[in-house]
Amino acid sequence: MILAQILRIKGSGVVCSSPSIRLREAAKALAGNKVGALVVRGTDGGVDGLFSERDLVSAIAQCGGIALEARVSSFVSGCFSAVRPDESVFRAMQIMTQRRVRHLPVINERELVGVVSIGDLVKWRIAEADADVDAMRAYIQH
Repeated sequence: MILAQILRIKGSGVVCSSPSIRLREAAKALAGNKVGALVVRGTDGGVDGLFSERDLVSAIAQCGGIALEARVSSFVSGCFSAVRPDESVFRAMQIMTQRRVRHLPVINERELVGVVSIGDLVKWRIAEADADVDAMRAYIQH
């Protein structure tokens, strides 16, 4: 399966943020939207990076509660991994494992088309394994 198929199933909605919002607002956006990461978009509409729950925790550990008044741009890394919609789920899982990230923006010719999380990929993998088991049972019984 390719990532475009995952996005068709889960939807391509993405929760985005400006780099100028404060971490307090970012935390509210993460919690309010029940997501683990925000896509940080620049003034040109491009993806500047991701801001995740892990980034929030690191910022507070590093700076204490005052970090909540800092801007997301202070803690978002411009060096992030992204994937194309035609890449396989297995390739995305490899990237997530190698880079130790839980979210990947899906970008098609510089346009953000969605985000996949490790949860999305594990859900697909479990469904695939269940379908394989059902197929084997049906084969054995007939």
